[in-house]
Amino acid sequence: MEGTERRPVVRIVSGHGTRGPDTVAVEAALSMSVRSSGSEEQRLGLTMRTPGNDEELVLGFLHSEGIIDSMDDVSGLEGDGDAIVVNLSESCEFLPSDHVRRSTMTSSCGICGRDSISSLLHMHGPPLSSTFTVGHEDVAKALASLRESQKAFDLTGGSHACARVLPGGDVVAAYEDVGRHNAMDKLVGNALGLGNVPVGDEIVVVSGRASFELVQKALRVGFPVFVSVGAPSSLAVDLANEHGMTLICFAAESRMTVFSGSGRVITHP
Repeated sequence: MEGTERRPVVRIVSGHGTRGPDTVAVEAALSMSVRSSGSEEQRLGLTMRTPGNDEELVLGFLHSEGIIDSMDDVSGLEGDGDAIVVNLSESCEFLPSDHVRRSTMTSSCGICGRDSISSLLHMHGPPLSSTFTVGHEDVAKALASLRESQKAFDLTGGSHACARVLPGGDVVAAYEDVGRHNAMDKLVGNALGLGNVPVGDEIVVVSGRASFELVQKALRVGFPVFVSVGAPSSLAVDLANEHGMTLICFAAESRMTVFSGSGRVITHP
């Protein structure tokens, strides 16, 4: 399967060892750069990701960083496997001092290398739907749909997943990656390419915890409801509250905890 590789291992059960292959998720570096009209190429940094859907990843990253708002800001992409250069349109203003990273972004960190997160904290997305509501059944269906999409996780146990899900449980798109922020960027990049930004009345569901960078990326693209299997961070909760996003964490078939935007959640007496 793309994004996975086999490695030799020794399995030990009750003290007895056997040799054989096992499947692991691939982690490799991707260089991301932009080129403004009439300017030299500016390298944004390196991200550690699972290869595949790299163009979507880079487009989603540029959108989350506030470099682009739509595909109208992109005149083309160039890539050679482990490096992608995005050519920006003349109307797109790029400030290297705000966006060039100082270090590698690891698979566990979406804001590594930034000198400040102030620009991300104050970055606004489209207005979030005020009429969209979900019930626990919708959340349970979203979780089940995400789990069905985790083919790499089934083989490796080492990838994160992120999906756009409709209230009835239908998956609009889903992506996996060793980095949870990469999975979200791939999802956002796909929506950009399809002209689906802002996304509208949809649920974004993630397989891990609700971190600040994931909530920020989801807000930027317009998701009104964010569902996480794991726990939220304090900054993720504060950001969701500030922008009126419904943040649901510790989500499971029989329970969930609403940290923000409870007005969109249908409950029974």
